Amino acid sequence: MNYAQNIKSLREDNDLYQKDIAKILGTTQSYYAQYENGKRPLPIEHLITLCKFYNVSADYILGLTKNPKPNWSIKNNININYGNVQMK
Repeated sequence: MNYAQNIKSLREDNDLYQKDIAKILGTTQSYYAQYENGKRPLPIEHLITLCKFYNVSADYILGLTKNPKPNWSIKNNININYGNVQMK
């Protein structure tokens, strides 16, 4: 499944119309429809907005994972010492 299908599924699963999402993104319904139809690439700014709106990861929208909210394990390998940044 590609991101065009994923954004359409997310919209439909939330009982929303294209015009509703277009308004959130600050674009027109016809322009947004082109994202869902794969005729126009989704700008990164819109991807970020959709992730925040639907509360899902960008990986999920992009089709890199099937889990909308993956559990991230980030290890912090940075020490901050009196304004100096040191890598471990």
